[in-house]
Amino acid sequence: MTEASGPLAGVKIIELAGIGPGPFCAMLLADLGATVLRIERPGAEQDLLPEHDVTLRNRCRLRMDFKAARDRALLLDLIAGADALIEGFRPGVTERLGLGPEDCLRRNPQLVYTRITGWGQEGPLAQSAGHDLNYIALAGALYHLGRAGQPPTPPINLLGDYAGGSLFACFGLLAAVLRARSDGLGQVVDASMVDGAAALMAKQFGLYAAGRVSAQRGTNMLDTGAYFYDTYICADGQYLAVAPIEAEFHTLLFDKLGVAVDERPLQHDRSGWADARARLAGVFLTKPRQHWCALFEGSDACVTPVLSITEARAHPHILERETVIEIDGVEQPAPAPHFSRTPADRPAAAVSPGEGVAGALEAWGCTGSIAQAICELDAAYS
Repeated sequence: MTEASGPLAGVKIIELAGIGPGPFCAMLLADLGATVLRIERPGAEQDLLPEHDVTLRNRCRLRMDFKAARDRALLLDLIAGADALIEGFRPGVTERLGLGPEDCLRRNPQLVYTRITGWGQEGPLAQSAGHDLNYIALAGALYHLGRAGQPPTPPINLLGDYAGGSLFACFGLLAAVLRARSDGLGQVVDASMVDGAAALMAKQFGLYAAGRVSAQRGTNMLDTGAYFYDTYICADGQYLAVAPIEAEFHTLLFDKLGVAVDERPLQHDRSGWADARARLAGVFLTKPRQHWCALFEGSDACVTPVLSITEARAHPHILERETVIEIDGVEQPAPAPHFSRTPADRPAAAVSPGEGVAGALEAWGCTGSIAQAICELDAAYS
Protein backbone atom coordinates (compact mmCIF):
# COMPACT_ATOMS: atom_id res chain seq x y z
CA MET A 1 0.00 0.00 0.00
CA THR A 2 1.47 3.35 -1.04
CA GLU A 3 1.71 6.23 1.40
CA ALA A 4 -1.35 8.48 1.28
CA SER A 5 -1.18 12.10 0.27
CA GLY A 6 -3.53 14.93 1.14
CA PRO A 7 -3.72 17.32 4.09
CA LEU A 8 -4.66 14.54 6.54
CA ALA A 9 -1.78 12.21 5.63
CA GLY A 10 -0.47 10.69 8.85
CA VAL A 11 -3.78 10.91 10.72
CA LYS A 12 -4.92 7.41 11.78
CA ILE A 13 -8.58 6.61 12.40
CA ILE A 14 -10.48 3.51 13.51
CA GLU A 15 -14.03 3.22 12.14
CA LEU A 16 -16.36 0.83 13.92
CA ALA A 17 -18.63 -0.18 11.06
CA GLY A 18 -22.10 1.26 10.98
CA ILE A 19 -24.50 2.79 8.45
CA GLY A 20 -25.39 6.31 7.33
CA PRO A 21 -23.27 9.17 8.65
CA GLY A 22 -20.41 7.07 10.07
CA PRO A 23 -19.17 5.64 6.75
CA PHE A 24 -19.58 9.01 5.02
CA CYS A 25 -17.61 10.74 7.78
CA ALA A 26 -14.84 8.14 7.42
CA MET A 27 -14.89 8.49 3.62
CA LEU A 28 -14.42 12.26 3.83
CA LEU A 29 -11.43 11.86 6.13
CA ALA A 30 -9.90 9.05 4.08
CA ASP A 31 -10.39 11.07 0.88
CA LEU A 32 -8.16 13.78 2.35
CA GLY A 33 -5.36 11.37 3.21
CA ALA A 34 -6.22 9.93 6.63
CA THR A 35 -5.45 6.24 7.09
CA VAL A 36 -8.73 4.65 8.10
CA LEU A 37 -9.26 1.06 9.20
CA ARG A 38 -12.90 -0.01 9.08
CA ILE A 39 -13.69 -2.75 11.58
CA GLU A 40 -16.69 -4.91 10.59
CA ARG A 41 -18.51 -7.75 12.30
CA PRO A 42 -17.81 -11.12 10.67
CA GLY A 43 -20.63 -12.18 8.39
CA ALA A 44 -22.21 -8.72 8.31
CA GLU A 45 -24.66 -8.42 5.43
CA GLN A 46 -23.33 -6.55 2.39
CA ASP A 47 -26.01 -4.40 0.75
CA LEU A 48 -23.96 -3.50 -2.33
CA LEU A 49 -21.07 -4.80 -4.37
CA PRO A 50 -17.84 -3.15 -3.18
CA GLU A 51 -17.47 -1.02 -6.32
CA HIS A 52 -20.94 0.42 -5.78
CA ASP A 53 -20.47 1.14 -2.06
CA VAL A 54 -18.94 4.56 -2.69
CA THR A 55 -18.89 5.69 0.95
CA LEU A 56 -16.64 2.71 1.80
CA ARG A 57 -13.89 3.75 -0.61
CA ASN A 58 -10.27 4.43 0.34
CA ARG A 59 -9.94 2.08 3.28
CA CYS A 60 -9.34 -1.49 4.37
CA ARG A 61 -12.16 -3.53 5.93
CA LEU A 62 -11.02 -5.76 8.80
CA ARG A 63 -13.31 -8.31 10.43
CA MET A 64 -13.45 -8.62 14.20
CA ASP A 65 -16.04 -9.93 16.64
CA PHE A 66 -16.42 -7.17 19.24
CA LYS A 67 -17.87 -9.67 21.71
CA ALA A 68 -14.80 -11.95 21.59
CA ALA A 69 -12.06 -11.16 24.13
CA ARG A 70 -9.28 -12.03 21.66
CA ASP A 71 -10.67 -9.77 18.95
CA ARG A 72 -11.31 -6.96 21.40
CA ALA A 73 -7.74 -7.10 22.68
CA LEU A 74 -6.32 -6.85 19.16
CA LEU A 75 -8.67 -3.98 18.35
CA LEU A 76 -7.48 -2.13 21.45
CA ASP A 77 -3.89 -2.69 20.22
CA LEU A 78 -4.85 -0.85 17.02
CA ILE A 79 -6.66 1.85 18.98
CA ALA A 80 -3.50 2.42 21.00
CA GLY A 81 -1.90 3.87 17.86
CA ALA A 82 -4.91 5.80 16.54
CA ASP A 83 -5.60 9.52 16.53
CA ALA A 84 -9.36 9.05 16.50
CA LEU A 85 -12.18 6.53 16.53
CA ILE A 86 -15.62 6.81 14.91
CA GLU A 87 -18.64 4.87 16.17
CA GLY A 88 -22.36 5.22 15.50
CA PHE A 89 -24.08 2.80 17.87
CA ARG A 90 -26.80 3.69 20.34
CA PRO A 91 -25.49 5.21 23.58
CA GLY A 92 -24.05 2.56 25.89
CA VAL A 93 -23.45 -0.16 23.29
CA THR A 94 -19.67 0.19 23.07
CA GLU A 95 -19.44 0.46 26.87
CA ARG A 96 -21.17 -2.92 27.17
CA LEU A 97 -18.72 -4.36 24.64
CA GLY A 98 -15.69 -3.12 26.58
CA LEU A 99 -14.87 -0.60 23.85
CA GLY A 100 -16.36 2.54 25.37
CA PRO A 101 -14.53 5.84 25.80
CA GLU A 102 -13.03 4.89 29.17
CA ASP A 103 -11.74 1.57 27.84
CA CYS A 104 -10.17 3.18 24.77
CA LEU A 105 -8.81 6.32 26.45
CA ARG A 106 -7.19 4.12 29.08
CA ARG A 107 -5.14 2.53 26.27
CA ASN A 108 -4.65 5.79 24.39
CA PRO A 109 -5.07 9.01 26.43
CA GLN A 110 -4.76 11.13 23.25
CA LEU A 111 -7.57 9.37 21.42
CA VAL A 112 -10.47 11.42 20.02
CA TYR A 113 -13.51 9.20 20.52
CA THR A 114 -16.16 10.40 18.04
CA ARG A 115 -19.74 9.28 18.59
CA ILE A 116 -22.35 9.92 15.86
CA THR A 117 -25.98 9.44 16.85
CA GLY A 118 -29.31 10.94 15.94
CA TRP A 119 -30.32 12.27 19.34
CA GLY A 120 -26.98 12.53 21.16
CA GLN A 121 -25.57 10.68 24.14
CA GLU A 122 -28.02 12.18 26.65
CA GLY A 123 -31.58 13.45 26.66
CA PRO A 124 -35.08 11.92 26.78
CA LEU A 125 -34.78 10.48 23.25
CA ALA A 126 -31.17 9.26 23.47
CA GLN A 127 -32.15 5.58 23.46
CA SER A 128 -34.92 5.92 20.87
CA ALA A 129 -34.70 4.76 17.26
CA GLY A 130 -34.90 7.35 14.51
CA HIS A 131 -33.78 8.35 11.05
CA ASP A 132 -32.68 11.49 9.25
CA LEU A 133 -36.26 12.66 8.77
CA ASN A 134 -36.99 12.41 12.49
CA TYR A 135 -33.88 14.35 13.49
CA ILE A 136 -34.41 17.28 11.13
CA ALA A 137 -38.09 17.33 12.08
CA LEU A 138 -37.27 17.79 15.76
CA ALA A 139 -34.49 20.31 15.00
CA GLY A 140 -36.94 22.70 13.33
CA ALA A 141 -35.46 22.26 9.85
CA LEU A 142 -37.93 19.98 8.08
CA TYR A 143 -40.95 22.18 8.85
CA HIS A 144 -39.56 24.94 6.61
CA LEU A 145 -38.83 22.76 3.57
CA GLY A 146 -41.58 22.78 0.98
CA ARG A 147 -44.22 24.91 -0.67
CA ALA A 148 -47.03 26.83 1.00
CA GLY A 149 -50.10 24.68 1.57
CA GLN A 150 -48.16 21.45 1.03
CA PRO A 151 -46.56 19.00 3.48
CA PRO A 152 -42.85 19.40 4.34
CA THR A 153 -40.58 17.86 1.70
CA PRO A 154 -37.90 15.37 2.85
CA PRO A 155 -34.52 16.43 1.36
CA ILE A 156 -33.47 12.75 0.94
CA ASN A 157 -31.00 12.11 3.79
CA LEU A 158 -28.62 14.97 3.07
CA LEU A 159 -29.56 17.36 5.84
CA GLY A 160 -29.62 15.10 8.91
CA ASP A 161 -27.31 12.17 8.19
CA TYR A 162 -24.66 13.91 6.15
CA ALA A 163 -24.74 17.66 6.87
CA GLY A 164 -25.93 17.53 10.47
CA GLY A 165 -24.15 14.26 11.27
CA SER A 166 -21.11 13.42 9.13
CA LEU A 167 -19.85 16.95 8.52
CA PHE A 168 -20.21 18.04 12.15
CA ALA A 169 -18.53 14.81 13.25
CA CYS A 170 -15.60 15.50 10.90
CA PHE A 171 -15.40 19.07 12.18
CA GLY A 172 -15.46 17.99 15.81
CA LEU A 173 -13.03 15.12 15.28
CA LEU A 174 -10.43 17.30 13.58
CA ALA A 175 -10.81 20.10 16.14
CA ALA A 176 -10.24 17.60 18.95
CA VAL A 177 -7.24 16.02 17.17
CA LEU A 178 -5.64 19.46 16.89
CA ARG A 179 -6.20 19.99 20.60
CA ALA A 180 -4.83 16.55 21.49
CA ARG A 181 -1.69 17.26 19.50
CA SER A 182 -1.33 20.47 21.48
CA ASP A 183 -1.96 19.26 25.04
CA GLY A 184 -1.69 15.48 24.72
CA LEU A 185 -5.23 14.78 25.90
CA GLY A 186 -8.02 13.13 23.97
CA GLN A 187 -11.75 13.51 24.56
CA VAL A 188 -15.21 12.37 23.49
CA VAL A 189 -16.93 14.15 20.59
CA ASP A 190 -20.70 13.80 20.86
CA ALA A 191 -21.95 14.51 17.32
CA SER A 192 -25.74 14.52 17.35
CA MET A 193 -27.62 14.85 14.07
CA VAL A 194 -30.38 16.85 15.72
CA ASP A 195 -27.77 19.27 17.15
CA GLY A 196 -26.04 19.57 13.78
CA ALA A 197 -29.28 20.14 11.88
CA ALA A 198 -30.26 22.85 14.38
CA ALA A 199 -26.84 24.51 13.97
CA LEU A 200 -27.39 24.63 10.21
CA MET A 201 -30.49 26.73 10.92
CA ALA A 202 -28.47 29.47 12.69
CA LYS A 203 -29.18 32.18 10.11
CA GLN A 204 -32.86 31.29 10.03
CA PHE A 205 -33.11 31.55 13.81
CA GLY A 206 -31.67 35.06 13.60
CA LEU A 207 -33.92 36.13 10.75
CA TYR A 208 -36.97 34.82 12.57
CA ALA A 209 -36.02 36.67 15.78
CA ALA A 210 -35.62 39.85 13.74
CA GLY A 211 -39.04 39.43 12.14
CA ARG A 212 -37.46 39.07 8.71
CA VAL A 213 -38.95 35.66 7.91
CA SER A 214 -42.27 33.99 8.58
CA ALA A 215 -42.67 30.61 10.23
CA GLN A 216 -45.19 29.79 7.50
CA ARG A 217 -43.59 27.39 5.05
CA GLY A 218 -43.21 28.47 1.41
CA THR A 219 -43.77 32.18 1.98
CA ASN A 220 -40.22 33.47 2.36
CA MET A 221 -37.52 34.41 -0.09
CA LEU A 222 -35.51 31.17 0.07
CA ASP A 223 -38.27 28.60 0.56
CA THR A 224 -40.13 29.01 -2.77
CA GLY A 225 -42.11 32.00 -1.56
CA ALA A 226 -40.30 34.36 -3.94
CA TYR A 227 -40.63 34.10 -7.72
CA PHE A 228 -36.94 35.00 -8.04
CA TYR A 229 -35.75 31.98 -6.02
CA ASP A 230 -37.55 28.95 -7.42
CA THR A 231 -37.60 26.31 -10.14
CA TYR A 232 -39.55 26.51 -13.41
CA ILE A 233 -40.58 23.86 -15.89
CA CYS A 234 -39.66 24.26 -19.56
CA ALA A 235 -41.37 23.17 -22.75
CA ASP A 236 -39.54 19.81 -22.74
CA GLY A 237 -40.51 18.96 -19.16
CA GLN A 238 -37.04 19.81 -17.81
CA TYR A 239 -36.43 22.39 -15.09
CA LEU A 240 -34.48 25.58 -14.49
CA ALA A 241 -33.24 26.99 -11.18
CA VAL A 242 -33.81 30.75 -11.13
CA ALA A 243 -32.15 32.69 -8.28
CA PRO A 244 -31.36 36.38 -9.06
CA ILE A 245 -31.63 37.63 -5.47
CA GLU A 246 -29.49 40.76 -5.87
CA ALA A 247 -31.13 43.74 -7.61
CA GLU A 248 -28.58 43.90 -10.43
CA PHE A 249 -29.00 40.19 -11.16
CA HIS A 250 -32.79 40.54 -11.04
CA THR A 251 -32.54 43.34 -13.60
CA LEU A 252 -30.32 41.20 -15.81
CA LEU A 253 -32.84 38.33 -15.73
CA PHE A 254 -35.53 40.53 -17.23
CA ASP A 255 -33.07 42.17 -19.62
CA LYS A 256 -32.24 38.73 -21.00
CA LEU A 257 -35.92 37.84 -21.25
CA GLY A 258 -36.62 41.08 -23.14
CA VAL A 259 -39.22 42.34 -20.68
CA ALA A 260 -39.79 46.09 -20.86
CA VAL A 261 -38.76 48.03 -17.77
CA ASP A 262 -42.27 49.30 -17.07
CA GLU A 263 -43.63 45.73 -17.21
CA ARG A 264 -41.22 44.26 -14.65
CA PRO A 265 -42.33 43.30 -11.13
CA LEU A 266 -41.14 45.24 -8.10
CA GLN A 267 -38.80 42.64 -6.65
CA HIS A 268 -39.58 43.11 -2.95
CA ASP A 269 -43.29 43.86 -3.24
CA ARG A 270 -44.66 40.59 -1.93
CA SER A 271 -48.14 41.40 -3.12
CA GLY A 272 -46.89 40.93 -6.68
CA TRP A 273 -44.92 37.73 -6.16
CA ALA A 274 -47.68 35.35 -7.21
CA ASP A 275 -48.39 37.25 -10.42
CA ALA A 276 -44.69 37.53 -11.26
CA ARG A 277 -44.25 33.79 -10.74
CA ALA A 278 -47.14 33.03 -13.05
CA ARG A 279 -45.72 35.32 -15.74
CA LEU A 280 -42.25 33.77 -15.49
CA ALA A 281 -43.73 30.28 -15.54
CA GLY A 282 -45.54 31.12 -18.76
CA VAL A 283 -42.38 32.46 -20.38
CA PHE A 284 -40.15 29.51 -19.47
CA LEU A 285 -42.82 27.06 -20.65
CA THR A 286 -42.52 28.37 -24.21
CA LYS A 287 -39.05 26.96 -24.93
CA PRO A 288 -37.04 23.84 -24.03
CA ARG A 289 -34.46 23.98 -21.27
CA GLN A 290 -31.49 24.09 -23.64
CA HIS A 291 -32.81 27.30 -25.19
CA TRP A 292 -32.80 29.02 -21.81
CA CYS A 293 -29.42 27.56 -20.87
CA ALA A 294 -27.91 29.01 -24.04
CA LEU A 295 -29.54 32.38 -23.35
CA PHE A 296 -28.27 32.66 -19.78
CA GLU A 297 -24.99 30.74 -20.00
CA GLY A 298 -22.13 32.67 -18.37
CA SER A 299 -24.33 35.58 -17.29
CA ASP A 300 -25.03 36.88 -13.78
CA ALA A 301 -28.76 36.26 -14.11
CA CYS A 302 -28.34 33.20 -11.85
CA VAL A 303 -30.22 30.77 -14.09
CA THR A 304 -28.97 27.19 -14.32
CA PRO A 305 -30.39 23.85 -15.46
CA VAL A 306 -31.67 21.47 -12.80
CA LEU A 307 -29.53 18.45 -13.64
CA SER A 308 -30.08 14.84 -12.66
CA ILE A 309 -27.28 12.85 -11.07
CA THR A 310 -26.45 11.44 -14.52
CA GLU A 311 -26.72 14.74 -16.39
CA ALA A 312 -24.45 16.58 -13.97
CA ARG A 313 -21.47 14.42 -14.99
CA ALA A 314 -21.50 15.85 -18.54
CA HIS A 315 -21.76 19.55 -17.70
CA PRO A 316 -18.62 21.46 -18.86
CA HIS A 317 -18.04 23.01 -15.44
CA ILE A 318 -18.29 19.64 -13.68
CA LEU A 319 -15.99 18.11 -16.30
CA GLU A 320 -13.31 20.79 -16.07
CA ARG A 321 -13.16 20.70 -12.28
CA GLU A 322 -13.43 16.89 -12.23
CA THR A 323 -16.16 17.22 -9.63
CA VAL A 324 -17.47 13.80 -10.65
CA ILE A 325 -14.99 11.05 -11.44
CA GLU A 326 -15.19 7.42 -12.49
CA ILE A 327 -13.63 4.62 -10.46
CA ASP A 328 -13.87 1.04 -11.69
CA GLY A 329 -16.74 2.03 -13.97
CA VAL A 330 -18.75 3.75 -11.22
CA GLU A 331 -19.33 7.51 -11.37
CA GLN A 332 -18.99 9.23 -8.00
CA PRO A 333 -18.03 12.58 -6.46
CA ALA A 334 -14.36 13.45 -6.27
CA PRO A 335 -12.74 14.38 -2.94
CA ALA A 336 -13.58 17.91 -1.82
CA PRO A 337 -12.44 20.56 -1.19
CA HIS A 338 -9.36 21.16 -3.36
CA PHE A 339 -5.95 21.90 -1.82
CA SER A 340 -3.17 23.85 -3.55
CA ARG A 341 -0.18 22.26 -1.80
CA THR A 342 -1.37 18.90 -0.53
CA PRO A 343 -3.93 17.62 -3.06
CA ALA A 344 -5.70 14.39 -2.24
CA ASP A 345 -5.00 11.21 -4.16
CA ARG A 346 -7.57 9.85 -6.56
CA PRO A 347 -9.79 7.62 -4.40
CA ALA A 348 -9.49 3.86 -4.51
CA ALA A 349 -12.70 1.86 -4.88
CA ALA A 350 -14.11 0.08 -1.87
CA VAL A 351 -12.64 -3.39 -1.40
CA SER A 352 -14.15 -6.59 -0.11
CA PRO A 353 -13.81 -7.36 3.60
CA GLY A 354 -10.37 -8.80 4.31
CA GLU A 355 -8.77 -7.56 1.10
CA GLY A 356 -5.35 -5.92 1.48
CA VAL A 357 -5.15 -6.39 5.25
CA ALA A 358 -1.38 -6.83 5.45
CA GLY A 359 -0.69 -3.68 3.42
CA ALA A 360 -3.21 -1.67 5.44
CA LEU A 361 -1.61 -2.72 8.71
CA GLU A 362 1.82 -1.79 7.38
CA ALA A 363 0.53 1.65 6.40
CA TRP A 364 -0.94 1.95 9.90
CA GLY A 365 2.47 1.16 11.40
CA CYS A 366 1.31 -2.13 12.87
CA THR A 367 3.93 -4.85 12.38
CA GLY A 368 5.30 -7.94 14.08
CA SER A 369 3.24 -10.31 16.18
CA ILE A 370 0.22 -8.04 16.49
CA ALA A 371 -0.06 -7.59 12.71
CA GLN A 372 0.36 -11.33 12.20
CA ALA A 373 -2.35 -12.10 14.76
CA ILE A 374 -4.77 -9.63 13.13
CA CYS A 375 -4.13 -11.08 9.67
CA GLU A 376 -4.70 -14.61 10.95
CA LEU A 377 -7.86 -13.53 12.74
CA ASP A 378 -9.31 -11.83 9.68
CA ALA A 379 -8.40 -14.82 7.48
CA ALA A 380 -10.27 -17.08 9.87
CA TYR A 381 -13.45 -15.13 9.20
CA SER A 382 -13.17 -15.51 5.41
